[in-house]
Parts: sequence; structure tokens; C-alpha cells
Amino acid sequence: MASHRSATFSDQPYSDPNPLPSSVPHVEELGTTSAPLKSISFQLGSHCKAVNDDFMLCKAESRDPAKCLAEGRKVTRCATELINKMRESCLSEWDAHWQCLEKNNQHFQACRKLEKGLNDCAFSKLNLSKSIPGSPDGPQVHEKKSPIFTRVQK
Repeated sequence: MASHRSATFSDQPYSDPNPLPSSVPHVEELGTTSAPLKSISFQLGSHCKAVNDDFMLCKAESRDPAKCLAEGRKVTRCATELINKMRESCLSEWDAHWQCLEKNNQHFQACRKLEKGLNDCAFSKLNLSKSIPGSPDGPQVHEKKSPIFTRVQK
């Protein structure tokens, strides 16, 4: 006969008892949820490409997570920098877009009109770019005057 354990609940947040190595500088958390991050994900990818690539290369080279903490901190700092720039320059457009994503189960398709406003602001005021990974050569879909969406025949 199987024995049953009773569940234990802790209403205290988890705190890792192990300190970070002294060689890793402290960095604040981003302080944002998934919808705002998804909203600027393409801009974040291009703005922080170099530090993201360094972090992923470190992870590929080492199975020890502690070896890549410094690179991870650089990624967080870069994301924080972009979030602050977006708040300063495109707050209303960004808020409208991520709130639309939040209300629509985080599907981009439902929020394309607001995404265009966000892109226009990010491109003009912050000189950011948007490149969609894996897209064919040539202009990106958001740069085309009359985009035609077709299914690829297999």
C-alpha cells in the first residue's frame, strides 16, 4: 500500500542559499513579465545580438552553468538598457502592444496594427531594426508595401 505525504506550502519566496561567485557582478532583474518582453522580442534580439551570441557560445562550450554567469549578466544588462529606452521613447505604443498581446493569449496576429505603431516608433526614435530569424533574403515582411502571405507547398 502506498503511503501519502501531505503537501507543504510556503508563502515565502524561494531564496537560493548559495551566494554568487565574487567574480560575477550583481545585476538587477528585468522587472517585467512575458508580454512586454515578447512585444519587443525582435528588437531585443537585434539590439543584444552580440551579448546573446556570447552567452549561447559559452553555454555550448561548457556544461557548467556557473561558467556563463558573467555572460548572462551582460544579457540582462542589455535587455534592461533596451527596456529603459523603450519606456523613455515609445511607452504608449509599447504599452498598447503588450497589453493587446496579454489579452490575446500572446498571439502576434491579433495585434498587428498596434505592432506597426510600435515598430514605427522603435525604428524612428531609437534607430532599432527588426529581423525575423529564418526569413528569406530580401525585405522583411513588415517592410513590404503589399505583403502577400502564401503557404509553402511541400
